[in-house]
Amino acid sequence: MSHEEPLPSPDSAALAADRRRVGRVARIIAVVVLVLLALGAGRTILSRLANARVLEAGAGERSVTWVKTTTARTSDATQDVLLPGTLQGFVQAPISARSSGYLKRWTHDIGSHVEKGELLAEIESPEIDQQLSQAVAAREQAASTLDLAKSTFTRWEGLRRQDVVSQQEFDERRSAVAQATANLAAAEANVQRLRQLEGFKRVVAPFAGVITRRNVDVGDLIDAGAGRPLFQLAQTDPLRVYVNVPQAYANLVRPGQKVTVTQAELRGRRFAGEVARTSASIDAATRTMQVEVILPNRDGTLLPGAYVQVSLPLGGSQVLAVPNNALLFRGEGARVAVVDAQNRVRLKPVTIGRNLGESFEVLEGVGATDRLVLNPSDSLADGDVVTPAPEERAAPASAARAGPKAAP
Repeated sequence: MSHEEPLPSPDSAALAADRRRVGRVARIIAVVVLVLLALGAGRTILSRLANARVLEAGAGERSVTWVKTTTARTSDATQDVLLPGTLQGFVQAPISARSSGYLKRWTHDIGSHVEKGELLAEIESPEIDQQLSQAVAAREQAASTLDLAKSTFTRWEGLRRQDVVSQQEFDERRSAVAQATANLAAAEANVQRLRQLEGFKRVVAPFAGVITRRNVDVGDLIDAGAGRPLFQLAQTDPLRVYVNVPQAYANLVRPGQKVTVTQAELRGRRFAGEVARTSASIDAATRTMQVEVILPNRDGTLLPGAYVQVSLPLGGSQVLAVPNNALLFRGEGARVAVVDAQNRVRLKPVTIGRNLGESFEVLEGVGATDRLVLNPSDSLADGDVVTPAPEERAAPASAARAGPKAAP
């Protein structure tokens, strides 16, 4: 007897078909989700790799130190050094008395122009007059004594020839003549001395000039040994100006150089002068060299004693000059950053000379072919590797006015 399986019902067959469709849809959705997740993961990985490459490239660029460089050049710029000075008379002297007494009168006051030999004052000296009279009398007495000694010697000379007197007595008379002659010479010298003192009662101008000071008045007691001057006399054309040139500029000053003198009270006026001479040495105390300037003053505009400023034009020193922004000032002193052939920084000490305004002269430490870093940072150290930008030549050093100060 055979058994037959029961046939599925229509409801169960439809349910199975629905389950199969749901399974296929679920698998499709899962595959789509997995694909989307894979695409998102790949995009994230690619983005991170790209960002990593950008960061690596940026870090590499930022690790490079870029610097701008220049080279030193020969300093041929002219420079006007402005120095203070005081006007002085070409010749100026205190006029003192050689004869003591009372001032009888004076003939010229301050501001008077006098010529050489012109009378300035007269001194009344009764003591000197009395001494001169006494000296003249003593000279006359000495002359009489000499005449007597000579006549006596003449008589004794005849007696000696007759052998009436001894040789000793004859020599005594000869000695008396010599002594009387010497006494007369001394008396004559004393008379001449007192007559010269008499002449000193007239005080005259030793040179032509202007009376700048009068220290006495009529009736004042004049003591020749006190050293008190009666007048101050100055020659005002030409004038002298003494200036002290700093050591950094001393080798550039030569006699015959033209200078310009200005005075603050005389606005717009410039006076031409000339370097007459220099001391040719440096004062160890001030590290300056004294320079004398001769200044014509025909119209008398400039006055002795006035404060002026002397503009001294100096030529180029033909030494190397570097821009101001190439210098580093550290505790060890002035330095420059030099880039070598391997683009490594070398900090070199330098000796600074004149300040040219936009640049400094460098006396030692820099060569003409050295590449100097412009605007070096404080963090720049010896041995740092840098990348130079295209090199630029230093701008020409402009002429600058400098005071009586030396470069640092």
